[in-house]
Amino acid sequence: MAGDEAAGVRDALGRVEREREQVLAKRRAVERFERRVRKLAAQSVRPPADTARATACGTASTPTPTRRNPAAGAGRRRVRELFAETIRPHSVADGNESEPLSVTIREEFGPEVAAALDSDAGGRFTPAVKEAVVSAAADRKRGLDGMRRALDGEERSLRAALAVLDECEDWLTRADETPLSALGFDALRRRHETLADHREACDRLVRERQRRLDGATHQTAAVEVDHRHLAAYLYEDRATDYPVLTAAVRTSGVCADCQRAVRDHLVRRV
Repeated sequence: MAGDEAAGVRDALGRVEREREQVLAKRRAVERFERRVRKLAAQSVRPPADTARATACGTASTPTPTRRNPAAGAGRRRVRELFAETIRPHSVADGNESEPLSVTIREEFGPEVAAALDSDAGGRFTPAVKEAVVSAAADRKRGLDGMRRALDGEERSLRAALAVLDECEDWLTRADETPLSALGFDALRRRHETLADHREACDRLVRERQRRLDGATHQTAAVEVDHRHLAAYLYEDRATDYPVLTAAVRTSGVCADCQRAVRDHLVRRV
């Protein structure tokens, strides 16, 4: 029974390792995107030559409608292409290509950057727009770094839990090889004490895990990961959002049942 619970924690560990690989892959993609955007030439905003001359001569009149310059949006269009080539494959869930690119950009970089890069917005790829995109990419990298460190901490927590659960499971497996009826009074007493030690270890594991879930990983003033939300995200498609707590509580219950059986034999031997 304890082995089944430990297997659930091992499954959670595999989930954490896969998520970390995805986070690292996205981080590399964002870094490639940022590096390539930095190489793009920004376009300064200057008034049309005719307008500038008319203003200088004092002959400016009611402005005439300006014609859209297809070349003006080339820089923003190239940024969207770079985003689609680098970050989008790591962002869209399950390869859902039907999600509009503007939606994916908003999810990764926020509404302001998404609006600045909107294909229908018009305008040039100005230094201000370029700086906003580069800054958003840098923020995204910091967020992914924080997520990776939180996953590293979750991995350590799961491995520590597995050490406790596996030790208990191994002992229970060996103990089951000898029936209680074959043990003397002293051996029964020692078995009862060992079971109490394993119960305490499981209860301590529950307390430590609860403290972790109630905390957060602080990386910078702007990056923090809530562990309870992280666990809910990681294990949402599993049988339980709390594999360590479930395994520890149930393993402690197995030990309690065994203790009752040992006590029955001890009472009969007195």
